[in-house]
Amino acid sequence: MSLIAVTEVKKRFGSNEVLKGINLDVAPGEVIAIIGKSGSGKSTLLRCINGLESIDGGSILVAGAQLLPDETHLKALRLKVGMIFQQFNLFPHLTAGRNVMLSQSVVKKVPKAEAEAMARRQLERVGLGHKFDAYPDELSGGQQQRVAIARALAMQPIALLCDEITSALDPELVAEVLSVVRELAAEGMTLMMVTHEMKFAREVSSRVVFMHEGRVHEIGPPEELFGNPQTPELQRFLGHGQA
Repeated sequence: MSLIAVTEVKKRFGSNEVLKGINLDVAPGEVIAIIGKSGSGKSTLLRCINGLESIDGGSILVAGAQLLPDETHLKALRLKVGMIFQQFNLFPHLTAGRNVMLSQSVVKKVPKAEAEAMARRQLERVGLGHKFDAYPDELSGGQQQRVAIARALAMQPIALLCDEITSALDPELVAEVLSVVRELAAEGMTLMMVTHEMKFAREVSSRVVFMHEGRVHEIGPPEELFGNPQTPELQRFLGHGQA
């Protein structure tokens, strides 16, 4: 059974139809890399799956439950599906540890001692156990993004959506964030990643989705998509110095 089932999903902003009937099923433990040019609808698709954007047509099922646009359903969904953004969105006035504790305390109403134990565990998991009391401005961009990953993991999601999580980082910091994602994939976490890191997509993903003009243009195992692109659009995308 699919963990995430996206069926004929459409989304428009005004007269601009950004998603034109997307179909995509994600099995538990799959790592899906979503690639494509800017404006192809990649980030919008993730935001729809997480309920940050409402859809104009089609349906999204997460763990068998229909995604409905009311607060109760959306809150339940966000407990199940974690999202990590390009910008780290950490609260500057809270330490790394408090940032990781906050959503557990506020959303899940987890007691403080339990939230702290979970925060320490997840910071340890991303290699930042020693930074529990550091403030975001004392951390590098890569460390801040790893705190954001720990914050998402602390909610014990069944899937993680990663929206270009390395594109705001300096090149030398990209590897440390990707190595955390690599470990999560190895542990069997279900991941959907919008990424420009083609080498990473090729090495880590179970399947690659190439989006073009609001549609799933090609989909398949990384060796097929990168090794033998079927359409001129994907050939161009991979051939223009982006592979």
